[in-house]
Amino acid sequence: MARERLTAVGYEALVRGFDLEVRPHFRKSLVGARARHSDMLGDQERHIYPTRYAPKAVFPVGDIEFALKHEGVSLEILKAVFERWPPSEIVRYVSTTPTGQYTRRIWFLYEWLTHERLDLPDARAGNYVAVLDQESYYTATPSPSPRHRVHDNLPGTPAFCPLVRRTERLREFAKRDFAEAAQTALAEAPPGVLDRATEYLYLKETRSSYAIERETPDQSRAARFVELLQRAPAIVAIDKETLIELQNAIVDPRFSNDDYRTDQNYVGETRPDLSQRVHFVSPTPTALDSLMPGLLACDRRLTETKFDPVVHAAIIAFGFVFLHPFDDGNGRIHRFLIHYVLSKAGLTPAGLILPVSATMLADRPGYDTALASISRPLMELVDYELDDDGRLTVRRDTGDLYRYLDLTEIAEYLYDVVATTVDCGLVEEIRFIVKHDRAKAEMQEIVDLPARELNLFFKLAVQNNGRLARRKRKAFEMLDDGEIEALEDVIQRVMFLAASDPNDGGVDG
Repeated sequence: MARERLTAVGYEALVRGFDLEVRPHFRKSLVGARARHSDMLGDQERHIYPTRYAPKAVFPVGDIEFALKHEGVSLEILKAVFERWPPSEIVRYVSTTPTGQYTRRIWFLYEWLTHERLDLPDARAGNYVAVLDQESYYTATPSPSPRHRVHDNLPGTPAFCPLVRRTERLREFAKRDFAEAAQTALAEAPPGVLDRATEYLYLKETRSSYAIERETPDQSRAARFVELLQRAPAIVAIDKETLIELQNAIVDPRFSNDDYRTDQNYVGETRPDLSQRVHFVSPTPTALDSLMPGLLACDRRLTETKFDPVVHAAIIAFGFVFLHPFDDGNGRIHRFLIHYVLSKAGLTPAGLILPVSATMLADRPGYDTALASISRPLMELVDYELDDDGRLTVRRDTGDLYRYLDLTEIAEYLYDVVATTVDCGLVEEIRFIVKHDRAKAEMQEIVDLPARELNLFFKLAVQNNGRLARRKRKAFEMLDDGEIEALEDVIQRVMFLAASDPNDGGVDG
């Protein structure tokens, strides 16, 4: 049987036809098959259509219309097309079918993305049509554009507008009430445990956020970060001054910034031969002039919309870390922003924190994979030069690579982190404190140790799977072997054996 002769259509045809240097769209379309079918080509969906689906209009009009009808919206590809498609041809196209829904969407998107007004009168007919299909995308509250007779429901502004698709996985996550689940977990905490659990969770989240960066904060910086996390729900809105204040509070004072960075930075590692391996290149300082105000405007738009809180956090927090606006502290601020959005939206119970950084740290490969879903394709497009002193220079404007991200995979990842944190993290922490109290009470019945020695014995034994290492016994010369063994047995039974028994060590005490 002869192989089908397939022709690229939609975004794939536009990328090829204009020779665009852009990220691949999540969906690739071809026509020429006898029957419609689809499969996966690596990370990309591939949809193959019968010949009757082939665009009837000439290139690029037919392929743009096909893309909007069958493939969704890629702001990055559309903007690159508009920069190469002569305005006179767009005017001719709109004038031919001024009331068509795809015509008006294309017209709106051209003027919205390029900031160029076409020589066309305002639309006078045609029902209003949404820019994004709200069944396919997470959308903002629609804002009418009378000139085009469209509803602008894009989640951001031309300066910064990531998109998130409503995948089946996200739809399933959205059915859950995580705020209620968190409250239920807390309601099971015995009296007196919740306050201590809360204090511990703030400290654990702080240490975990620093640990992701492979840093250990001193007590002063840890205390400042805890205070910032506690203040997050009270922040009315995130602005430039707030971000600078956050950066100054969490980094070594020698590396604090009084503005966004003015140097090109990147994320990399040093090889054994002392050369640099670059993992991620951030936008140029010049591009930040529009990207950062765009991100802050996007946050305001999503807040006013009462957007899905986890998707909102994914857009703003991960958008921030990909912009990397400071010389240091970007990762910790990025995770702070997750807490800020979730607490403001009411998903986090009042006065508490969800230890999402601890969940991320527990599955560091998953966190790295999520970041790589953006950085890997981006790095294939950034043209840069790295000199012998480690200074990196980006050779061309790359602002649009960071401006119109598809953060669907990131949103799925963050929802998974929140679900794991609520379902496991909160309950496990409360159970730990209950078992901690029980173990220490039983230990005190064996030997009435002073609080300092009791806490130290418990800590050292827990760190060594319930047994006190021989080299650590010198600190407990006042105890005989029988007492040490008895104390170890308590810790083994309460802290470790109970963990395997669902009916023991529960939060009901």
